[in-house]
Amino acid sequence: MAERLVGKQAPRFEMEAVLPNGEFGRVSLEENMKNGKWTVLFFYPLDFTFVCPTEITAISDRYHEFEDLNAVVIGVSTDSVYSHKAWMNVPRNQNGIGQIKYPFAADRTQQVSRDYGVLIEEEGVALRGLFIIDPDGELKYAVIHHNNIGRDVDEVLRVLQALQTGGLCPANWKPGQPTLTLQGESH
Repeated sequence: MAERLVGKQAPRFEMEAVLPNGEFGRVSLEENMKNGKWTVLFFYPLDFTFVCPTEITAISDRYHEFEDLNAVVIGVSTDSVYSHKAWMNVPRNQNGIGQIKYPFAADRTQQVSRDYGVLIEEEGVALRGLFIIDPDGELKYAVIHHNNIGRDVDEVLRVLQALQTGGLCPANWKPGQPTLTLQGESH
């Protein structure tokens, strides 16, 4: 049985990454917490695949919206930083991802994927898991998709905004709409 992660402290991580400027560096949850940032951590199966570039570039194209919400996005796969960099060097119109506005981390030991419950052990790749972690390190949201299905950037942004209200958000809540109170009144 899988262990519940939502509502608990998120598993800490530090990984090698390719940064948006194309240089190699490191990313860590502790650094984001120290800087008072929300973390949107998403896992994808492999570089040089078909569904992955569609969601990776969609998130990058709207990265300013995540920044406006005080959030850092980190993409993760079990590929190496060298594979990530090679993929970034391939233009989008040739099934590459081009320049991306957030870091790509390399979970070469597969430990972070395992800690977040997305590792397909027999294949050594991650499922499409997405996690939103608040600045205090609490894991607030988790969703895991089959690898054939890409994620919806609008939904990720909507959930992030809902979490940041600190309120009770009803079904189909959109930014700017009232939240609920315990008495059923909106505010």
